[in-house]
Amino acid sequence: QVQLVESGGGLVQAGGSLRLSCAASGRTFRRYTMGWFRQAPGKERAFVAATKWSGSSTLYADSVKGRFTISRDDAKNTVYLQMNSLKPEDTAVYYCARGGYYAGTYSNDYDYWGQGTQVTVSS
Repeated sequence: QVQLVESGGGLVQAGGSLRLSCAASGRTFRRYTMGWFRQAPGKERAFVAATKWSGSSTLYADSVKGRFTISRDDAKNTVYLQMNSLKPEDTAVYYCARGGYYAGTYSNDYDYWGQGTQVTVSS
């Protein structure tokens, strides 16, 4: 059973920064694509960023390019999301997810999900 546990959410003013962490169980962490998604109130879950196995490549939603950075530490089975220049529209519950090698921007590509961490950006 794979478990994903997010942390690092909170309340921040616009223009501020937060770093989310997602700790994963399992011995083959480095083989999987790890992604971050978010869901704002009344909206569907949306792709934010993903990192391919061993960090070989990364994907970003257009809305966060240049502001967010995804990274992974395979030795610690942890994936991070550094969020800078935060905007009120970034307010959402952020979810970490594990997908297969070909996982991309679609939530159906991911089979394990964390419980989510709330990020609130005040104006």
